[in-house]
Amino acid sequence: MKRRARIAFKVLVVLVAVVVLAGGGFALYGQILLDRVHRVVIKSEAPQKSGQPINVLLIGNNTRTGLSPAEAKAFGTASQVGGGRADVAMIAHFDPKTKQVTLLSIPRDLFMPIPGTTRLQRVDAALNPTAKTGGKENPDQLVRTIEYDLGIPIQHYVELNFDTFQGVVNALGGIRMYFPMPVRDRESGLNVTTVGCRTLNGYQALQVVRARHLDYRTPQGVWVRDPLGDLSRTRRDHIFLKVLAEQVKSRGLSNPVQDLKLLQSVYPYLTLDSAFSESELLSLVLTYRHSDPATAPTGTLPVAFEGGNTGYVYAGANFGSIVFPQEPADSQLIAQLTGLKAPSIAPSKIRIAVVNGSHSSYLAGQTTQGLKALGYQATLAGSATPTGNPAESLIFYTPGNIAKAEVLRASLGGSVMMGEIPSTGYGTPIELLVGDQLTTAMKVQNGATSGKASPSTAASSYTASSKSTTSTTTAAAGTQASPSTTIPDITAATQVNTRQTPEPWDPRACPA
Repeated sequence: MKRRARIAFKVLVVLVAVVVLAGGGFALYGQILLDRVHRVVIKSEAPQKSGQPINVLLIGNNTRTGLSPAEAKAFGTASQVGGGRADVAMIAHFDPKTKQVTLLSIPRDLFMPIPGTTRLQRVDAALNPTAKTGGKENPDQLVRTIEYDLGIPIQHYVELNFDTFQGVVNALGGIRMYFPMPVRDRESGLNVTTVGCRTLNGYQALQVVRARHLDYRTPQGVWVRDPLGDLSRTRRDHIFLKVLAEQVKSRGLSNPVQDLKLLQSVYPYLTLDSAFSESELLSLVLTYRHSDPATAPTGTLPVAFEGGNTGYVYAGANFGSIVFPQEPADSQLIAQLTGLKAPSIAPSKIRIAVVNGSHSSYLAGQTTQGLKALGYQATLAGSATPTGNPAESLIFYTPGNIAKAEVLRASLGGSVMMGEIPSTGYGTPIELLVGDQLTTAMKVQNGATSGKASPSTAASSYTASSKSTTSTTTAAAGTQASPSTTIPDITAATQVNTRQTPEPWDPRACPA
């Protein structure tokens, strides 16, 4: 089986690092080069409001279509690795008030509903062709997946591929990085045997950002595997993109020949949504040209590993290693990096059909009672056969009711994800399919917990090695003057809050 290649990187920051930070070069050559950009129609993009922040979905597509013979030998051909995948999904948030750009990464293995269905899949698969697209990739479905499941409005879409990444690095004459320890990755081809700074060409840089099976050598000469795999790759990619952006900015791009070469390396392999106009790109350049890439806030959604060595089986199919969402940590990070928070809707105005999809006979009933205690109109509506072990909890909502779903999500903890469906089948706008790892918020009186655990914190029949997390206090949505709530510890999953600071073995910027 061919290596599973990874473009793995926020090359989209090449939009931020090259287009935004390249300011003058874009203004000079943009009109000519934009004619070469591929355009796609995204019907589900959120409307853009004057003076308000915008979110740009940046996608690194690992499609093998168009690779050179040498690249196809290393990464696999289009026939061997078919389709396209959102191997890197990142949201660039542009805030015109603070003139700040933040970057939020979405793990490629995050398991979530595909819009319009009750089926779950990795988020990176949402880009794959469907019958409705006539065999073409489906960026509109990917945008809807991010918007509907995470509640993050997307105003624009940008997609880059292998050639874009390598071309940018080569056009810069390489990128300088410091390797504090010897590192290797047999799948990406990375093999750095000495400590120190080195100049990487495009192909070598691709080896760095593709490395998700990275080993590092300790001072004692022992090779150790980085335990977080693809999540560590995301952390290193954040480091890489800052180094890349800083080097682009430090060189000033004042040389017209280099400017043109750099921009030419991007635009032929760039895909933009049809509404992303030249004037808007130029406006981003002018507004954010003084942004410092070294200080840009970045983050990756916290997740819980599932599948282990045997793989996660869902609806009879083995999906290998996947990751589950983790609330309230995910919503807290989204709020931190994008400013999005749960709407103010009183729970008493939200009708919920609670369905037991867990391996416990009583968990859904206890969850229903917990929601009633918070003021929701919750009714136990029945049960469904669990489709996985553990089963993920899902908040299904009908069109026009995402705000109510977001309020409910703010009252829950654990592996819970939203998803839009045409109808719940219960006459309610919201259906909560209770999985094995779910907690509900507990009321706090006079700023202190009552000391009683919410009924829904009872462990289900799912068993796994557990790692408790710290309780997080959160305000109950729509209850400004009412007692606050707290979400209890989640004990049924190994939770990972990916750090953005480098580990001792991570490549980084060369010392000054």
